[in-house]
Amino acid sequence: MTDFPYESALIVGAGSGISASLARQLSAQGVKVGLAARNIEKLEALVEETGAKAFVADVSQSASVAALFEEAAGAIGGPDVVIFNASARQRGPLAELDPAEVEKAIATTAFGGFLVVQQAARRMIPRGRGAILMTGASASVKGFAQSAPFAMGKFALRGLAQSAARELGPMGIHVAHFVIDGAVRSQIRPDRVEKPDGTLLPDAIAQTYLDVLRQHRSAWSLEVEVRPWTESF
Repeated sequence: MTDFPYESALIVGAGSGISASLARQLSAQGVKVGLAARNIEKLEALVEETGAKAFVADVSQSASVAALFEEAAGAIGGPDVVIFNASARQRGPLAELDPAEVEKAIATTAFGGFLVVQQAARRMIPRGRGAILMTGASASVKGFAQSAPFAMGKFALRGLAQSAARELGPMGIHVAHFVIDGAVRSQIRPDRVEKPDGTLLPDAIAQTYLDVLRQHRSAWSLEVEVRPWTESF
């Protein structure tokens, strides 16, 4: 038996990095896991490995998000935990960015976060418990040149997390925002030989999420920053 405090988790914006590590670690705790993405074909191996359920969803569309939560509730229950990992980037000089593409990027990263948090809150408030975790980035706290749309979306998501935590925390719902301050390690982005552990290991990031989910309500974290030990801050 596990002492993990939650029974079901929905990971929105699932992929092969942090989400995959979360799915594996949550499943190992006996948690029923749901994975949502626009393209679920890429999740087939992860679904087979973890026993998770996969759902098609477009987080920028309110009807799609509402349908996702209805489907997830029937398949995995709850969910007791909702993790928002979806984001979109649109890079380029400010003067040359396509406004329509910028709008799409913000609709995924920021408005999508709102839609997911709203649906989660509607289900968790009557139960008086639950957890909503949002994945941020370096761009959540500092904007970079030629990356304004990403910073706009991530800044908005951080504001959403702060507001939601202050509103929902007293109702028994733990809201936390994670600043992933650095590159996440992957097959296409391995560590450099001359700088070991210069990237963030997805399994280590996921472990931090699970540690936060285990926190006692007398000492809940609202925001956690993780970065490689080699960073000079």
